[in-house]
Amino acid sequence: MKQITNIIKGFNFTVVQPGSHKTCTGITFDSRKVEPGFVFIASKGTQADGHQFIQMAIEKGAVAIVCEDSPAMIPDAITLIVTPDAHLALACMSGNWFDHPSQKLKLTGVTGTNGKTTIATMLYKLFESLGYRCGLLSTVENRIHQKVISATHTTPDPIQLNALLAEMVKAGCDYAFIEVSSHAAVQHRVAGLQFAGGIFTNLTHDHLDYHKTFAEYLKAKKGFFDALPKTAFALINADDKNGGVMIQNCIASNYRYSLTSMADFHTRLIENHIDGLLLQLDGIEACFKLVGEFNAYNITAIYGAAVLLGQDRHEVLEKLSDIEPVEGRFDTIRSDNGITAIVDYAHTPDAIKNVISTINSIRTEGVKLITVTGAGGDRDRAKRPIMAKIAAENSDRLILTSDNPRTEDPEAILEEMRSGLSPTLLKKTLTITNRHEAIRTALAFAQKGDIVLVAGKGHEKYQEINGERHHFDDKEEINKAIGIKV
Repeated sequence: MKQITNIIKGFNFTVVQPGSHKTCTGITFDSRKVEPGFVFIASKGTQADGHQFIQMAIEKGAVAIVCEDSPAMIPDAITLIVTPDAHLALACMSGNWFDHPSQKLKLTGVTGTNGKTTIATMLYKLFESLGYRCGLLSTVENRIHQKVISATHTTPDPIQLNALLAEMVKAGCDYAFIEVSSHAAVQHRVAGLQFAGGIFTNLTHDHLDYHKTFAEYLKAKKGFFDALPKTAFALINADDKNGGVMIQNCIASNYRYSLTSMADFHTRLIENHIDGLLLQLDGIEACFKLVGEFNAYNITAIYGAAVLLGQDRHEVLEKLSDIEPVEGRFDTIRSDNGITAIVDYAHTPDAIKNVISTINSIRTEGVKLITVTGAGGDRDRAKRPIMAKIAAENSDRLILTSDNPRTEDPEAILEEMRSGLSPTLLKKTLTITNRHEAIRTALAFAQKGDIVLVAGKGHEKYQEINGERHHFDDKEEINKAIGIKV
C-alpha cells in the first residue's frame, strides 16, 4: 500500500477531485485487472480507449482515476487526476510504485530496426560470462539471471517492465539489457527509466503502419536518445546515415562504431563464412560464431558497449568469441545429405537483403539458394512487394508463404507480395500459402550442397491466425522434412 501522492510524481497533472482515499493498493491500465484500492490509468490505445472503462474500474473498486479527458460524472469518494499524457503518467507512476528499480541497475537500451535482439541478448550472455548477474528484456525472452520468463512484446508495458526490473534488483543483478522498440519510445514505456547507455543499430523501412511516415519512425527512435541523461553513453552506428541524427541535441556522451569510417570502435571484416567471422576490432583479431557483415556490426556494438560499461577489451573479446548465436538469427541446420537450412527472423526489406547477401557472399559456385518467406498481417503493407522483389532477385528460387496473417487473408497478403515481381521474377517464384508445405517443398527442391533460407519468424513457436496462436516452429518443420527426405 502506498500514498497516492507519492506515486503521482514526475508528470504534469491536475487534481480535479481530491476524493476520500489517501492510499492505494496497486496500479493498472487494464480495467480487467482492477482490484479494490487500485488506481486506474485510462490511456488511449490503438485498439481501445481506456476512458470507456472508467465506470467499470470504479465498480471493481478503483479509488483513483488518472485520465486525459475528465468523465461527466464520478463519485465524490473517487480521486480524479487529469493529465495531458496518460501514457507518460503510467510510466512515471510505474517507476514510483516499484521504487525506481532502474536506478539500482546499470541499464542499457538497444534501439534500431534490425539487430536489437542479437545485441541485447549477447550483451546479457557476455556479462553473465564475465561473472555478473544480469537481466534481459528482449523479443525472444526475458531473463532474470538464469530464470527465463516468456516475452509477449519487444518492450513490455511500463508496469510489467518496472516489475521485471524490480525482480532483477531483488535477484542481485548488476546489469540489465533491454530492447527499446519504436512503439515503446512513442508510448513512453521507457519514460522515467535511468539508462547507463543507449545503442543505435540502423534505421530502415518498418512499422510504417503505426508511424505512418519514415520521419515519424525516425523521430520515435531519436526520442530515446533525447531522453538519455548526461551520465549515460550514446553509441551509434556511424555507417548508417541516420546515426548522426540520433545524437543531435543528445546530452549523453557520444560514441561511434563502424566498419567503413573513422569511429571510436572500428572493425575490419577479414573472413566471413558459414561457420563464423574473423574480425579485427581495434587492432585485435578474433573469431566469432556469428555469420555475415550485419553481425560484424552487431559484434562491434556489443564490444563497444561492454568497453563503455567499464570492461577490459581483451577479456570482452575472449568471452564474446565463445558465445553462440541467438535462436532464430541465422540459425543453421545441416542435413545428412548435405543440405543447409537457415532459419532467420528477417521480416523487413533490409533484414531480408542482409541475410540473403550474407548467404550469397559465402556460397560457392553451383550451390543454389531457395528462399521461403512471407509477410505478417495487420502490419506495414508497403514493405510486402519490396521484400518479395529483394528475395526473388537474389535467390535461385523463391517460395512465398504465409507468415502470421493475423486478421488478414493470407492469400491477399501473398498477392501484394507478388505485385512487386516482374514477369521474369514470377517465373522462379512459387506461392504456397500453407507454411508447412512451403518448407517441405523447398527442401524437396534442394540438392546436395544447396541452401534453404526460411525467413520471417525465426524464434517464434507459433503462427497467429484470426487472433489465435497455433503451434508452429520453422526449425521443427525443417527437421521433420529432412527426416522424411533422408
